[in-house]
Amino acid sequence: MRYEGKDEKLKDQSKCAGVRADLKICLLESDCCKIDKKTPKECMRINDPSISEECKALRNVLFECKRSLLDGRRRFRGPKGY
Repeated sequence: MRYEGKDEKLKDQSKCAGVRADLKICLLESDCCKIDKKTPKECMRINDPSISEECKALRNVLFECKRSLLDGRRRFRGPKGY
């Protein structure tokens, strides 16, 4: 995430919001969204080769974060991610 000022924060304060925002930015900066004019959801669905490994890793982190919210054993340790 890139912030303009010190006091700037995400509007969404839910769990996994930081990972979700980073994934959105990463996908919007990919060639699939910029050049091909596809939505980030379409780019992830077709597994476009122009998507960087960083975006794929962020997708996996978001999945693990969401899964850790449902896992009863992980509830006490907190969600994965940041």
